[in-house]
Amino acid sequence: MIYCKKCLFQEINPIPISFNREGVCTGCIHANDKYKVNWIERENQFLELIKQYKGKYEYDCIVPVSGGKDSYFAAHLAKKYNLNALLVTYYSKRFVPEGDYNLNKMKEIFGFDHIIYSPADDVLIKMHRIGLKKMGDNNMHNHMGLTTLPNIIAVEKKIPLVLWGDQGFTEQGGMHSINDFVEYTEKYRFEHDQHGFDWYDFTNIEDENLEKKDMYPFIYPAENDLRTVGVRGVYLSNYFFYDGNENYKISKNLYGWKEAKKPFDRTFRTFSNVDDIHENGVHDYLKFIKFGFGRGTDHANYDIRLNLITRKDGIKIVLKYDHVVPSDLEGWCKYVKMTKEEFYEHADKFRDPRVWNKIDGSWTKIDIDGKRRVYD
Repeated sequence: MIYCKKCLFQEINPIPISFNREGVCTGCIHANDKYKVNWIERENQFLELIKQYKGKYEYDCIVPVSGGKDSYFAAHLAKKYNLNALLVTYYSKRFVPEGDYNLNKMKEIFGFDHIIYSPADDVLIKMHRIGLKKMGDNNMHNHMGLTTLPNIIAVEKKIPLVLWGDQGFTEQGGMHSINDFVEYTEKYRFEHDQHGFDWYDFTNIEDENLEKKDMYPFIYPAENDLRTVGVRGVYLSNYFFYDGNENYKISKNLYGWKEAKKPFDRTFRTFSNVDDIHENGVHDYLKFIKFGFGRGTDHANYDIRLNLITRKDGIKIVLKYDHVVPSDLEGWCKYVKMTKEEFYEHADKFRDPRVWNKIDGSWTKIDIDGKRRVYD
C-alpha cells in the first residue's frame, strides 16, 4: 500500500488522488497551493460574480445547508455580502441533538427564509436498507438529497445562483486545481457524490416497494430546465480560504453554534459532521470496512496539512479511531429492522480485496505502521 509522505491518505481511496515523484498526494499539494492564492483578488471576483444576480430574482441565491459549521460559514458569507439568500436543507431526521439545534436556529440567526424537506419515515428506512445492500452506503440517500434538492428548488423558484461551500474532493484529495474555478455539475454529482448510482436504483426492488413518486428530492432537474433558469453551482471555496477549524470558530463565536457535547466514537473532533448521527457512525464505519480507513484519517489529514499536528501524531489518531465499531450501529439496525449479523453479511461484500485478507476466518489488514491486525 502506498501512503502519502506528508499526510495519511492511501492510494486505495474512494476519493480520486494521485502522488507526485516525492510521494506527496494531490490533496496535500492543493492544500499548499491555497497559500499561494491572492484571496483579496478572489474576493473581488466574487463581488463581480454576485452583481450579476443581486436584486434580479425573488432570491439572490440558494445556499444549501445542513446546519454544520461549514453551512454556518456559507450563510455568514451570504449575510456579509448582503445577499438575499434562500437556505435549503435536505433533512434526514437522524440528527444529533446539537445538529437539530444548529439547523433550526439558522433562520432566526441569519434572517433568511429556510426550506427544510424530509421524505416520509418509511421511505428513509427503505433507502437505508437498500443503500447498504446495493451500494455499501446506508447514507446514500443523504448524499443524493443534499446535492439534488437545492437544484430542484433553484429550478422551481427560478433562482440561477446556488452557492455551495467547498468542493469536497478537491479539498480532501486535490481532484482539481484551486485555479480551475470548477462549478457543480450533474456529471460530478452522478460520478462522484453518488458513485454512479441514482434515484432509480432505489425503485422496483423486491420487498421494498419504492416508486418514482417517492423520489422527489432525489430526481435531478432536466438539463433543459436547468439551462432555461441558468442554474450555476458556484463553490465559495473558489473565492474564500476554506478552513474547517476557522469555520468552526466563526460559527461558534459569532452565532452560538453548538458542537457535540461528547466526542464521537470514530474521530477526535467534536465539531465535524455534527448533523446526521450516522455520518460519523455507521456510514463512516462502512468506509473502514470497504477501504480500511475512516474519519479519523480524514480529520487528521486536515490538521497535518494545517501544521497543527505531525504525521506521527496522525498515525496514533488513525490507529486509535479508524477501526472502532460505532455505538450507533445497534440503534441503526433497530431503526431499519436488521440484525447485526445481517449488517456484516451485507457490508463484507464491499470489502476491497486489495486492502483486506481473511486469515483463519478473521478479516485482517496491514495498517499504516506496517503491522497486520485482525478486525472482526
